[in-house]
Amino acid sequence: MLLLIRITLLLLLIIGVTLFGIIFCLLTLRSKNRVYHLGRVLAQVGTLFGLSVEGRVASQSQHSPQAVYVANHQNNFDLFTLAAVMPKGVVTVGKSSLRWIPFFGALYWASGNILINRDNRKQAIATIDQVVASMKRTGLSILMFPEGTRSRGRGWLPFKRGAFHAAIQAGVPVVPIVCSSTHQQVNLNRWSNGKAIVEMLAPIDTADLHEADIIALMEKCEQQMHDAQQRLDQELAR
Repeated sequence: MLLLIRITLLLLLIIGVTLFGIIFCLLTLRSKNRVYHLGRVLAQVGTLFGLSVEGRVASQSQHSPQAVYVANHQNNFDLFTLAAVMPKGVVTVGKSSLRWIPFFGALYWASGNILINRDNRKQAIATIDQVVASMKRTGLSILMFPEGTRSRGRGWLPFKRGAFHAAIQAGVPVVPIVCSSTHQQVNLNRWSNGKAIVEMLAPIDTADLHEADIIALMEKCEQQMHDAQQRLDQELAR
């Protein structure tokens, strides 16, 4: 019964947020904070699933003027957990197939997020270059998932270079965002599904870095994120 109620409420929520979200986005085309405001709404949805989400932001990241944010990508619930620390002035970069998801795809496009074709490597690289140019022109930050797709319980997937290439080319720091492990945590037929912690770590400076430094930057960020998730998981286990 609880499962049916939650699915019904979720469908109604998706339709409502999509319709009002698209109208909001069309009325605020000049705003840099469309994704931020939608994130504030989505961050409240965790309670619908019986999931408590705590957001933490390192003091050094509270006033980052512009950055490339990178987050781990576990499952569909990331949409509601990562929103807890969504900064202002940011858009996300996602795969082009997202546009075909009913309701969500239209809202994703209308809110100013960037779609890239990850199946075509040359086109994806060219798009990242365009993203960098857009960052320099607009002052917007971007959020990317360096794993490229949802891990779905397979552990951490290998990081891709695109986000780190963008950070070095744009001359902005990389800011890691880590969510505690949520694979199989949520059971829609269970009243309480525990707690998740999302933490925005301190920025990783890219000043004076060049293309040859991308791998080292990526590995440094990857290690910090792995360590952070292990720490958060251990905290929740206690």
